[in-house]
Amino acid sequence: MNNRRIPKYIQLKKELLSWFESGKLQRGQQVPSENEIAEQFGMSRQTVRQTFGELEKEGWLERIQGKGTFAREPQRREGEQAKTIGIITTYISDYIFPHIVRGAEAELRSKGYRLQLSSTDNNKEKEMESLQLMTSQPLSGLIIEPTKSAEGNPNLAYFLELQEKGIPYLMINEKYRELECACLKVDDEAGGYKAVQYLLEMGHTQIAGFFKRDDLQGVNRLKGFLAAHKAAGMSASPKRVVTYTTEEKNDLPYRQALQMLGEGENRPTAFVCYNDELAVLLMEAVAESGLQVPEDVSVIGFDDSSLATASGTKLTTLTHPKTEMGRTAASRLIAMIEQGKTAQDAVYEPELIVRDSVAKRTQD
Repeated sequence: MNNRRIPKYIQLKKELLSWFESGKLQRGQQVPSENEIAEQFGMSRQTVRQTFGELEKEGWLERIQGKGTFAREPQRREGEQAKTIGIITTYISDYIFPHIVRGAEAELRSKGYRLQLSSTDNNKEKEMESLQLMTSQPLSGLIIEPTKSAEGNPNLAYFLELQEKGIPYLMINEKYRELECACLKVDDEAGGYKAVQYLLEMGHTQIAGFFKRDDLQGVNRLKGFLAAHKAAGMSASPKRVVTYTTEEKNDLPYRQALQMLGEGENRPTAFVCYNDELAVLLMEAVAESGLQVPEDVSVIGFDDSSLATASGTKLTTLTHPKTEMGRTAASRLIAMIEQGKTAQDAVYEPELIVRDSVAKRTQD
């Protein structure tokens, strides 16, 4: 591991926690002062204070006014792990992720586990930092949503470190292909297929698709989109398949949609969107073009999020078992930890939820 890339406070935290593990630092023992630690490791007092603050918050240290800092390691039976489970997701504060986290948290609390959250903002460097943070402390297990799963895994060393330490983990929504771990996910390919199949049944033949290409969910939803066209004896027009990255999601699909909608009678009559968030954005593009959903353009999303029913035109979309996935992931991870079980994959079949954003197309 390249320590130059690991924040200093995390390096120090790992070192101090190793003192607990080796017996160098025992419950009730006074810890060297911030000045002494700073001098010993060649770090600033601010870095040491940050590390002490984290260890105190987690219950490993106790500061007593006028006396100093003392070790408070919980007494555990030999081989027993701290009952903390980490969850690393691409995002925490928006879209479907709070539902996944709430489902997991309810299950964990009922079994006496503490939850620690971290998010990567769908950035590989931040995923590395999250893994560093999680592995810098005693941990029972991890639930991980991979970051930009279609772009490989530059953080493989940290996952191998989890295996080396015997820390069980599983993944949600997708997994890195080279890792042998359980994964709970939606059948994204089936979802893309069902969206196109429904539109064809409703008389649409000019269908555009918009898919994120840096995660495997988007790749597989596109795969289903193309497979449904092929099964119907049709080819998807290259001009009507738009792929984009996370960084482009708020701009490129919107511009491409406006361009398509400006093609007059040759414009597509339906959009299949990577998720509900994009579907709502492209409905705005339809309105900006002076058109209406679903009278002029039908729209289908994915994930059945709260956004699907928040707008004036309720969105036809495909389901994602958000809360159930979180709860099941936590339950299976606990079984791995407490019973030594091997977790099994779970693949959820998405169902089409028909609302108001798709209209039947009468052929001219």
